[in-house]
Amino acid sequence: MGSMKSLRTLGKVSAYLIERLYEENNPIFTISDAQRILRKRYNETTDLLSELVKRQVISRLKRGKFLIVPQEVGNVQNYIGNLLVAAREVVNSPRYYIAFYSAMHFWGMLTQPLLTVFVATPKRQVVPREMRGKLIFVFVKDRFIWGVKEEWVTRTLKVRISNLEKTLVDALAHPRYCGGITEIAKGLWIVRDKIDYAKLGRYVEKYGKNVVAKRLGYILDVLKIGPSVLLNELRKYVKDRYDLFDPVLPKESYGKNNWRLIDNVGRKQIINVVQY
Repeated sequence: MGSMKSLRTLGKVSAYLIERLYEENNPIFTISDAQRILRKRYNETTDLLSELVKRQVISRLKRGKFLIVPQEVGNVQNYIGNLLVAAREVVNSPRYYIAFYSAMHFWGMLTQPLLTVFVATPKRQVVPREMRGKLIFVFVKDRFIWGVKEEWVTRTLKVRISNLEKTLVDALAHPRYCGGITEIAKGLWIVRDKIDYAKLGRYVEKYGKNVVAKRLGYILDVLKIGPSVLLNELRKYVKDRYDLFDPVLPKESYGKNNWRLIDNVGRKQIINVVQY
């Protein structure tokens, strides 16, 4: 909860509103929630909320919907949890899911904090003005939406997030939404003992893109992780065509491999990122 000191500077009515919303576990609320708590007229309530937005006590998600901004610096995790819920509230499809870099963060694959939420959705949508810089919507076709489950992101609220294996497959299909191949390799290394490799193999097959299998195979090969049965399965996806290992980086080659990948990252670079 926001520190009591910050609530004291708000004035009685605002402090009461924020405290009650926290008591109700309502970090995301509507004008009518505020009206119900304050028992004020609509115009009075919206004036007060506009003032709280100006003072950065709350943040406007979209018309009529707000998010309490945690006041203590130590509460960034809380804020991310709330941002994930904010994404759920703002997105225009029930088939959305928290994906890519944000899902990697949720599964403990990142070593740095995350301040932007990536949301996969089968319906194209523009991010509301109030959430620009905090949310990125990525359009994905319906047939790629599976391996998703509701997970707790605050003490009382759940959102849809790709499971660990689907997060890896999505990342390898779209490295640009995950900080590139080295970031994915580092994340994979961190969670290597938590991965269900049989499930990962099934997911690669279901995803149906050779480049995903090749990128995964090469990373597992270089890092010497994963069962040999999976590596052998992945080798079946190596056809005549050459693909770029990391589409985020320039197209230059740092050495040969038998995965028919143009290795523009380099084995050494991948090994280096996991030796910290």
